[in-house]
Amino acid sequence: MRAMIVGEWGEPADLHLAELPDPQPKVGTVAIDVEAIGCNFFDILMVQGKYQVRPPLPFAPGGEIAGSVRAVGDGVGHVKPGDRVFAMLGWGGYASVAIAPAAGVVQMPASMSFEHGAAFGIVYQTSYFALVHRTTLRPGETLLVHAAAGGVGLAAVQIGRALGARVLATAGSAQKLAVAREHGAEEAFDYSTPEWVDRVREATGGRGADVIYDPVGGEIFDLSTKCIAFGGRLLVIGFASGTIPTIAVNRILLKNISIVGLHWGAYRTHDPDKIPQATQELFALYEKGAIRPVVSSVHPLTEAAAALAEISSRKSYGKVLLRP
Repeated sequence: MRAMIVGEWGEPADLHLAELPDPQPKVGTVAIDVEAIGCNFFDILMVQGKYQVRPPLPFAPGGEIAGSVRAVGDGVGHVKPGDRVFAMLGWGGYASVAIAPAAGVVQMPASMSFEHGAAFGIVYQTSYFALVHRTTLRPGETLLVHAAAGGVGLAAVQIGRALGARVLATAGSAQKLAVAREHGAEEAFDYSTPEWVDRVREATGGRGADVIYDPVGGEIFDLSTKCIAFGGRLLVIGFASGTIPTIAVNRILLKNISIVGLHWGAYRTHDPDKIPQATQELFALYEKGAIRPVVSSVHPLTEAAAALAEISSRKSYGKVLLRP
């Protein structure tokens, strides 16, 4: 097998290609011949040693893949060799063969391509749990999605639309605003200046957004409290800006708003039964064409550093993939 390896903590440019023995599945794991690999911002943090999980060195990053089952370990009964699957794993995905825990391996619908499979798991699960389980988005409500051309942002736009909400969006360039509109946002605003706050108020008749989906943090979080509806829910997804915000709690009291967090990975430990339920509901939306992964670029495995640079520089939209 071929894999892009982290030999010591550093930067994506330090990843190097290695030829390694093909791994064999152990109890409760699945070996997968990888066809497509989803790249994520947390891959960069993991390479740098700044993520909450620090794998033992050396290792290959990569938390989501799609491919064909090569072999299964003892105790695995829901997939078999030859099945087309996508998988969510802690690391090890930047490889031609990967080992995934059985609980994270999902058989794909026949209509789903490997590229869509590699782009499907994490972002759609995140946005589904955020909007369905954490904020209970209702038909007719207004959903404002920040960074709406990113992976989780586009998933939130599509799922919000499928749930019957009116979707507004923000992004940082004309191209990304167009992407957000193309995939379900009714209106989209440039959030590089604070004027977007007034635009959201105007678009909602002065009421504000019922649910605000924020994977950015920093100033965007702070300004969101100025255009949220009475009784609204401000959803904390992440801190792509690099700044973890704080809030004066009197704002929460005066507008009766809720600040709601989502750490999707924690459901694997605390409420794992919700994950396969969400997967089936997402597959149903996919089969109807209500949601569809957006892939902005596909790179060969050896160009992993360039793929991650697209994400860190915010040049990408939707998902960036690798092909081994």
